[in-house]
Amino acid sequence: MGVSPQAQQFAQFLESVSAKSSTPGLDLAIVRDIVETNHRASTEPEGVTYAEVDANGVPALWCIPEDADPDRALLHFHFGGSVTASMHSDRKAAGHIAKAAGARSLVVDFRLAPEHPYPAQLDDAETAYRWLLSQGYEPRNIGSTGHSIGGTLAVMLPLRLLANGEATPGAIVSVSPWADLTIRNASVDENEKTDKMLSRRTLELFRGAWLQDPTLDFADPQISLINADLTGLPPTTVHYGEYETLADDGAQLGRRLADFKVTSEVHPLPEGQHSFVLGAGRVPEVDQAIQQMGAWLRRHLGT
Repeated sequence: MGVSPQAQQFAQFLESVSAKSSTPGLDLAIVRDIVETNHRASTEPEGVTYAEVDANGVPALWCIPEDADPDRALLHFHFGGSVTASMHSDRKAAGHIAKAAGARSLVVDFRLAPEHPYPAQLDDAETAYRWLLSQGYEPRNIGSTGHSIGGTLAVMLPLRLLANGEATPGAIVSVSPWADLTIRNASVDENEKTDKMLSRRTLELFRGAWLQDPTLDFADPQISLINADLTGLPPTTVHYGEYETLADDGAQLGRRLADFKVTSEVHPLPEGQHSFVLGAGRVPEVDQAIQQMGAWLRRHLGT
């Protein structure tokens, strides 16, 4: 069968951005500016408006589809390994997912490492969640969504709430999650040539910036989801690209969800790239996957 020409163009686009951002000697501010251009892979979703808000001190961006259910909301976390990207680079992809789900989406502009190492990003996720509750949203009517490090945060937040004995969001969509911070999975090296965004070197740089506490073991269940107790998580769907370095992370997280009897689905995208949702609106395979995500959220949030 093979993938669509649009999927091939998307992979080439990611490769060009990645090549620019990994030029030796670049200042981090310049790298961040280059990574922001990933938003150009998505089309502008029709019928979606945007509004910037202050979520209890955390900057965030509402993506509001025309016919969104006013009682349902998504809490969305962007990609970038905790070091790069922002609510702006995820705005269009998040808008497409919000449209598919029939709910507005709050894209969280969490603080970045190395200036703000772990757990700053998770703290910001929790603050934004509590802000949503203060706006009148019921936990069961909130979906936790994200990709790459955002896909990790989308699961970490409900786990933190469970540990505190608190109500979790009603559903999770985790795309291309980084679930094993030891970076030991075989796909990291096996997919080095097919993943046009991430490499082992990039993952190691991100990890060093994010996890600065020398006492933190990379296998710690707090940070490596594949080692976490997932008991009690809300219905969770995991999507990942078969061509990405973190393919095994997605597959392994899917198996762990099943082990802990979490209502779950796992969707590997054939020849899919890391953070493939960035191709929303242009790549037919991506749009199909986003429709699946939307259906999952509608089903479990009762949209």
